[in-house]
Amino acid sequence: MAKIEARLQELGLKLPTPPKPVAAYVPAVLHNGLLYISGQLPMVDGQLSCTGHVGQEVSLETAQEAARTCTLNALAIAADVLGDLDRITRVIKVGGFVSSSPAFTDHPKVINGCSELLGEIFGEAGRHARAAVGVSALPLGAAVEIEFVMAVAEA
Repeated sequence: MAKIEARLQELGLKLPTPPKPVAAYVPAVLHNGLLYISGQLPMVDGQLSCTGHVGQEVSLETAQEAARTCTLNALAIAADVLGDLDRITRVIKVGGFVSSSPAFTDHPKVINGCSELLGEIFGEAGRHARAAVGVSALPLGAAVEIEFVMAVAEA
């Protein structure tokens, strides 16, 4: 069994079916050893699991869970593109977007749901550069959207 697959099982996590794009883009692009994964929404079985504004209709804890869902969706896409998550040698960057009320300022805490999960799965290779940005709205009314850049070893 592959190392990352075993780690996911150890953490009690299962990758979902890779979500389909909701507009005119591809889920990921592999170019020159980097895997760029398009922004992922908290989709579960084809439906958004978390909509609304964080700090208003959505709690911090619910938004952190949504960030974890976005991360698992991204890893499902990576597995689909790469065939083996062990090819990921480093998570380079995470870009997190949080639909939030004007008074909400804990965007970094929301995206910690993603960052901490990547650390649990990949260890030191999961530590990454990051942005956590508050926005007024996201596609389909999602509360969180996250994009990823990962370094990938040759097959």
